[in-house]
Amino acid sequence: MIADTLIAGGRIFRGLAGGFTDAVALKDGKVLALGDAALAAAGSQTRHIDLEGRIAIPAFNEAHMHLLPYGLGLTQVNLRAEEVRTLDEVLRRISTAAQSAPKGAWVIGRGYDHGELDVGRHPTAAELDAAAPNNPVYIVRTCGHMGVANNAALKLAGVGHNTPDPEGGVIERRGGILTGLFLERAQRLIKDAMPEPDQARMVDAIEAACAHLASLGFASATDMNVGMTAGMAEVTAYETAKASGRLPLRMWQVLAGNPEGIAQDAWAAGLRPMQGDDSLRWGAVKVFADGSAGGLTAAFFEPYLASAGGGTGVFTFPDDKIHALLKQYHEQGWQLDIHAIGDAAIEQVLLGMEAADSPAYPFAARRHRIEHCGFVTRDQRRRMKARGILPVPQAVFMYEFGDLYVKNLGHERSDHAYPMKTWLGEGHHPAASSDCPVSTVDPFINLFTMVTRKTNKGTVMGPEEALTVAEAVHCYTWCGAYTQFAEDRRGTLEPGMQADVTVLSADIFAIEPEAILTTQTDITLRDGHPLFDRHGEMATAVAAQ
Repeated sequence: MIADTLIAGGRIFRGLAGGFTDAVALKDGKVLALGDAALAAAGSQTRHIDLEGRIAIPAFNEAHMHLLPYGLGLTQVNLRAEEVRTLDEVLRRISTAAQSAPKGAWVIGRGYDHGELDVGRHPTAAELDAAAPNNPVYIVRTCGHMGVANNAALKLAGVGHNTPDPEGGVIERRGGILTGLFLERAQRLIKDAMPEPDQARMVDAIEAACAHLASLGFASATDMNVGMTAGMAEVTAYETAKASGRLPLRMWQVLAGNPEGIAQDAWAAGLRPMQGDDSLRWGAVKVFADGSAGGLTAAFFEPYLASAGGGTGVFTFPDDKIHALLKQYHEQGWQLDIHAIGDAAIEQVLLGMEAADSPAYPFAARRHRIEHCGFVTRDQRRRMKARGILPVPQAVFMYEFGDLYVKNLGHERSDHAYPMKTWLGEGHHPAASSDCPVSTVDPFINLFTMVTRKTNKGTVMGPEEALTVAEAVHCYTWCGAYTQFAEDRRGTLEPGMQADVTVLSADIFAIEPEAILTTQTDITLRDGHPLFDRHGEMATAVAAQ
C-alpha cells in the first residue's frame, strides 16, 4: 500500500508507551506505518515532509476550554495581564472601545487580574462609568468567576442596592453601596441583560477559534459549558458550523448543567449522551461546585490567609442540591464534568458522585471527571481512582496565577496544587488543558509549566510534581483523548490511529525548558490533511513531485 504522506527527517514521538521513531507514513486519514516500514511505503505520488531535525507528535487535544466564548472574545476588549498591568490601562482600553461603539451598545472586556493591577483591587462601577459614560460595561476577571459592571449595566440588569444575593453568588456592597463586583452565579444577573450573539456571529466565532487552535497544534478541543452565552442557539450554531464545513477541529461538547444552563432543555429537545460523531460529539454535562483560588471563591476546609481576606470560599450549591444534579445527570447517561478547585468543593462533589454510584446506575467505565481538581487530598485521589473519576487539570494556572495562590493560601498549600506527577504515578490520566479564555491556550506555556513548575515570575512551586517532556505531551494528547472515549482513535501515532499530527518548530525533547516557550507549531494535520501550514510545506511537497 502506497502512503499519501511520509514524514521523516527527524524524530516522531509515537506516545508515552511507544517512544520515538524516525518516520511515519499516512494513508487515507490514518497512520499506515512507522520506521523502515513507513519509508518502504513511499511511492512516486507520496507527499514528503522533511522535518529537518524538527519533531512530529500526536496533535494536541484541548480537554477543557470554552471555545465559543473564546471565539466571541476575540472581538472583545483584551484586558489580560500580559498586556494590562495598571488600572489606568484597563480604563483607557474600555474608553477607546466605547468611543468606537454606538451609544448604548455593550462594551465587554475580558481577562483582567486585579492581583496583577498596580492598585491591587478590582475596578469599580464609578471608574467604568467615567471611562464609558454612554455605554453599559461589563469586564470579566481572568478566572471567569467574577466581573465588574458599571451603573448603566446595573440599571439594564435591574440590580439595585436592595437586590438580594442569589444562591451561590455575591453582589458586593461597601457601606450599603454597590461596587459593581459580581461573584459566581450572581454574574447571571448582568449576563442575562446582555444581547445574545446571532447565529452568524457564533458560527464565525467557532470557526475563528478553531483556526487559532489549529495554528497552535490542536486537532481536537472541547467547549466546556455550552449554552451559557446564547442558550440552545449554541447547539444550533455548532451543528451549523459542522454542516457548512466550518468546524475544522474534532469537538467534545459539554452542556451547561447548572439550573440556569441548558442541560434540561437539551434533554427535552431530544439531545442524548454520545449523540453525534467523531467531529462533533455531545458527551457531558458540567456543574459548578465552587469558584477560583485566585478570586478567593474556591471552597476550602482551611481558610485563606488572613492577609488575603480570610474566609473559606463559596459553594455554588448546598450539598443536597448539587448531589441531586449529579445523580440526575449520571442517571441520564451523561459524563459528569464537574468544576471543583478547593478541597472542600472536591469533597462535596465526590460525596455526590459516590452516592450516585449504584447497582442500577454503576460508575464503571463512565469516566466522570472533576474539572481543575486543583487542591486535592490523598484520600480524595484514592477515592477518585477507585471509581475511575478523572482529574482534568490546568497546570498553566500555576504559571499565570501561582504567585497569587501563594499570596492567598501560602507556599505549602500552593506547592501541592495540580499534582501532575503524583496523578500519573498513582495511575490517573490527568488531561492537561488551559480553561481558555481563563488562561492562555498556548500549549507551549502549559508544557513549560508541567516540565518546570515555574510561575511567570520565576517562582518554582512543588518541583517534585514536574513532569518529563514525554509525560507532559502524553497528558496533552492521549489523556485528553481518554477523557473523551477516543484513546483507541487518537492521542498516539501508532498504525491504525487517526493521522492527527503536529510538527513543531523545534525538538522540544532535546532543548532547554525555557526554549519550549518560544517553540511554534509549523504544521497541524487532521486525518492527514492540513489544518495549518505555517510555511506552506504541504503545498511545496506536492508541487515538488
